[in-house]
This record gives sequence, C-alpha cells and structure tokens, in this order.
Amino acid sequence: MKKTALLFSGQGAQSVGMGKDLAAEFPAAAALFEKADSILGYPLSRIAFEGPSEELTKTSVCQPALYVHGLACLAVLKEKFPALEFHAAAGLSLGEFTAHAAAGTFDFETGLRLVDKRARAMQEACEASTGGMAAIIGGEEDRVRELAAAADVDVANINAPGQIVLSGEASKIIMAVSLAKEYSARKAVELTVAGAFHSRLMEPAYQSLSIALAETQMLAPRVPVVCNVDAIEVRDPQTIRRTLADQVTGSVCWSQSVEYLIDRLHIEQFIELGPGGVIAGLVGRIRKGTPITSVSNVATLEEAVAFLSA
Repeated sequence: MKKTALLFSGQGAQSVGMGKDLAAEFPAAAALFEKADSILGYPLSRIAFEGPSEELTKTSVCQPALYVHGLACLAVLKEKFPALEFHAAAGLSLGEFTAHAAAGTFDFETGLRLVDKRARAMQEACEASTGGMAAIIGGEEDRVRELAAAADVDVANINAPGQIVLSGEASKIIMAVSLAKEYSARKAVELTVAGAFHSRLMEPAYQSLSIALAETQMLAPRVPVVCNVDAIEVRDPQTIRRTLADQVTGSVCWSQSVEYLIDRLHIEQFIELGPGGVIAGLVGRIRKGTPITSVSNVATLEEAVAFLSA
C-alpha cells in the first residue's frame, strides 16, 4: 500500500446531518456518538444529526462534533477496509486533536474532554472580545504579513498558496480588508465567524487549555503527527502539549504542514476524514495532482474503499 496520511477537518467544515448515516449503518460509529453524549452530558449526536444549524455552528458544539465525526469516519473505514495502514496524521486547527487521537497520543475520551475544554474556552474568549477574521486571496505571504503588521492583526491560517486568513479586533480586520489590494492581494473577504481564532484575542483560551494539557496523560504517537504551529512532526508529550496550546493563539501553517508530509515524510496519498471535502481542495492547491480521497458519509466511504483498493 502507498505511504498514506490521515487528515482531519477543522471548525467551519461542520454541516447538519454529519455522521447520521454512518451511525445508522455502522455500530462502531453509533457507539462513538453515544459515548460522546454520555461524556459531554448533552445530546451532541442529536445536534450533529438533526441540527439546528445555529446550535451546531457554536464553537462549543462544533469542535467536539467534528472530533467525534472524524474518528467515526476512521472507525468505519477500518471496518470496510481492514488492510488500512497509515504512516502519518495531521489536522487543520481542531483537527490536530483528532489526528493525535487517531495516532494513539491519547484515547477517545481523553481527547474529547480536551476538545470540550478548548471549545468552551474559545467560545468564552470570543464572547469576551469583538473579533473578526478575513480571507486574503491571491496575495504573496510576505506581503500579507506586512498587511497584518500594518493593520495590527495576526496571521491565523496559511491554508494554501494565495489563501491566507487574518484574525484580530473586528475594526482592525475591516481596515486590513480595505488595505489588502495595496499589499498585492487580489481580494479580501470578511468571514462569518464567532470571533478572532488563532490570534492574541484567544489568550484566555490559551491559558485554560495549557492547564488542561499539563494535567493530561499522553503517549508518544504511533505514527508522526505534524503540528500546525511549527509544521513539523511532534513526538514527545511535552512538545505535543506546547504545540496544541500554542495553536490557539498562533498560526495554522497548513500549507507548510502538507508540504512537510509530502517532502519530508514521503507521503504518497491522503485520506481526509470529515465533512465537506475542504481539506482535499486545499491539498489540491498546495500540491497539484496529489492523490486524496475524502470520507464523510456512507457514499464517500464506498468511494474511499475503491480509491484505496486501486
């Protein structure tokens, strides 16, 4: 089998109905959602399966929902394709926690409790500040960094060549959008988000997540997990704790993470686990022609099995 890496979705990929058909058809998926409901003390599965959308979109709900859905997709893929082997993992923002759970850094429950803590802390930080985010399209990275400095905002995500997201105080984001063309960007679009993720406005969330991480038992992952903030593999628990905390206020270097997987870890194909196919689109822009399949529901599961069997 080709050298394969798993990639997990981040906040924004969620959609009502996620996991519903998987849970109906596969007891392994149903069991994860049931376990999550019990651990969290609220009906996460019902919100993921039925909505309403406003409830699922809340940071405190959608992060645990994406974590559970990603691991449910992996469980059913293993069931349908028992020969599955993966050699590395990574995840976009929240997806980095799912990647660590898949790689055995911590178990399902431990990861879910961490994600719940992170999600609640980030939601509180959003509510305590007036933040925003904007996608800067078609700009050179160094020029977009200059724009961020000029507007006094932070670089939140380097998603793919020509797609960088800025984050910070809402008024400063508006200024960054108005200045973007002066800094070589083709266009700039304000995003509909709850707050300024991956910026200094998330400092209170960084503090509370750091405490939770320090108290969490971790193992060295079974396969390399590439972290967002440094875009390199992390192996020892102390470094993993630091990188998972730093990511809350730091940049998600997704483009560089995918390049590291391909160039340094020699990954030949990817499996995206999560709704919407967002990551497959980014991988295609980062390294054109890279083989990738996405698993989000029963239909795409069948396609993924055919992809892996080829």
